[in-house]
Amino acid sequence: MHIEYEEFNSIEDIFLYMSSAAPPMKNTMPINSYKGYIMAFIPLSPSTGDTYLMIYAKGTLESGIYEFDVNSKSYKKVNAIERADKNYFVSLTPKRNTIADQAIKNL
Repeated sequence: MHIEYEEFNSIEDIFLYMSSAAPPMKNTMPINSYKGYIMAFIPLSPSTGDTYLMIYAKGTLESGIYEFDVNSKSYKKVNAIERADKNYFVSLTPKRNTIADQAIKNL
Protein backbone atom coordinates (compact mmCIF):
# COMPACT_ATOMS: atom_id res chain seq x y z
CA MET A 1 0.00 0.00 0.00
CA HIS A 2 1.26 3.46 -0.92
CA ILE A 3 0.00 6.69 0.66
CA GLU A 4 0.41 10.21 -0.70
CA TYR A 5 -0.18 13.19 1.60
CA GLU A 6 -1.78 16.61 1.37
CA GLU A 7 -1.63 18.71 4.54
CA PHE A 8 -3.97 21.62 5.25
CA ASN A 9 -3.85 24.38 7.86
CA SER A 10 -7.42 23.98 9.09
CA ILE A 11 -10.50 21.79 9.17
CA GLU A 12 -12.29 24.39 7.02
CA ASP A 13 -9.66 23.92 4.30
CA ILE A 14 -10.18 20.14 4.33
CA PHE A 15 -13.96 20.62 4.10
CA LEU A 16 -13.52 23.08 1.21
CA TYR A 17 -11.21 20.69 -0.65
CA MET A 18 -13.53 17.73 -0.19
CA SER A 19 -16.59 19.77 -1.15
CA SER A 20 -14.97 20.81 -4.42
CA ALA A 21 -13.64 17.32 -5.20
CA ALA A 22 -16.86 15.45 -4.41
CA PRO A 23 -18.88 14.01 -7.28
CA PRO A 24 -21.94 16.07 -8.23
CA MET A 25 -25.00 15.40 -6.09
CA LYS A 26 -22.93 13.85 -3.29
CA ASN A 27 -23.29 16.13 -0.31
CA THR A 28 -22.44 13.71 2.52
CA MET A 29 -18.84 12.61 3.07
CA PRO A 30 -17.00 10.72 5.83
CA ILE A 31 -14.09 12.14 7.79
CA ASN A 32 -12.08 10.76 10.71
CA SER A 33 -10.77 12.36 13.86
CA TYR A 34 -7.96 10.06 14.96
CA LYS A 35 -4.81 10.46 17.07
CA GLY A 36 -4.74 14.26 16.83
CA TYR A 37 -5.52 14.48 13.12
CA ILE A 38 -8.63 15.23 11.10
CA MET A 39 -8.32 13.11 7.95
CA ALA A 40 -9.91 11.53 4.95
CA PHE A 41 -8.56 8.93 2.57
CA ILE A 42 -9.24 9.14 -1.15
CA PRO A 43 -8.41 6.07 -3.26
CA LEU A 44 -6.16 7.07 -6.17
CA SER A 45 -6.23 3.61 -7.71
CA PRO A 46 -9.79 2.38 -7.08
CA SER A 47 -9.37 -0.81 -9.11
CA THR A 48 -6.38 -2.10 -7.14
CA GLY A 49 -6.72 -0.21 -3.84
CA ASP A 50 -2.94 0.18 -3.65
CA THR A 51 -2.64 3.98 -3.52
CA TYR A 52 -4.46 6.47 -1.29
CA LEU A 53 -4.32 10.22 -0.83
CA MET A 54 -4.52 11.21 2.82
CA ILE A 55 -5.76 14.75 3.26
CA TYR A 56 -5.34 15.99 6.79
CA ALA A 57 -4.90 18.79 9.30
CA LYS A 58 -3.82 18.61 12.91
CA GLY A 59 -6.71 18.81 15.33
CA THR A 60 -9.70 16.94 16.67
CA LEU A 61 -13.37 16.90 15.81
CA GLU A 62 -16.16 15.51 17.93
CA SER A 63 -18.12 12.64 16.37
CA GLY A 64 -21.29 13.75 14.62
CA ILE A 65 -22.71 15.45 11.54
CA TYR A 66 -21.24 18.77 10.40
CA GLU A 67 -22.85 21.14 7.93
CA PHE A 68 -20.36 23.07 5.80
CA ASP A 69 -21.15 26.26 3.90
CA VAL A 70 -18.72 26.77 1.02
CA ASN A 71 -19.51 30.48 0.61
CA SER A 72 -18.69 31.44 4.19
CA LYS A 73 -16.11 28.64 4.66
CA SER A 74 -17.70 27.76 7.99
CA TYR A 75 -19.09 24.63 9.61
CA LYS A 76 -21.37 23.78 12.48
CA LYS A 77 -22.49 20.59 14.17
CA VAL A 78 -26.09 19.62 13.31
CA ASN A 79 -28.50 16.85 14.23
CA ALA A 80 -29.63 15.92 10.71
CA ILE A 81 -28.82 16.26 7.03
CA GLU A 82 -31.53 18.62 5.80
CA ARG A 83 -30.36 20.88 2.96
CA ALA A 84 -29.31 19.93 -0.56
CA ASP A 85 -27.39 23.20 -0.99
CA LYS A 86 -24.97 22.40 1.86
CA ASN A 87 -22.22 19.82 2.21
CA TYR A 88 -22.27 17.48 5.17
CA PHE A 89 -19.45 15.60 6.83
CA VAL A 90 -19.95 12.65 9.12
CA SER A 91 -17.11 12.67 11.62
CA LEU A 92 -16.17 9.41 13.28
CA THR A 93 -13.46 8.54 15.77
CA PRO A 94 -12.47 4.95 15.12
CA LYS A 95 -11.09 2.85 17.92
CA ARG A 96 -8.45 1.54 15.52
CA ASN A 97 -7.58 2.47 11.94
CA THR A 98 -4.67 0.50 10.48
CA ILE A 99 -4.44 2.58 7.29
CA ALA A 100 -4.28 5.78 9.36
CA ASP A 101 -1.77 4.23 11.77
CA GLN A 102 0.56 3.40 8.86
CA ALA A 103 0.05 6.84 7.26
CA ILE A 104 0.72 8.74 10.51
CA LYS A 105 3.83 6.65 11.16
CA ASN A 106 5.23 7.70 7.76
CA LEU A 107 4.49 11.43 8.10
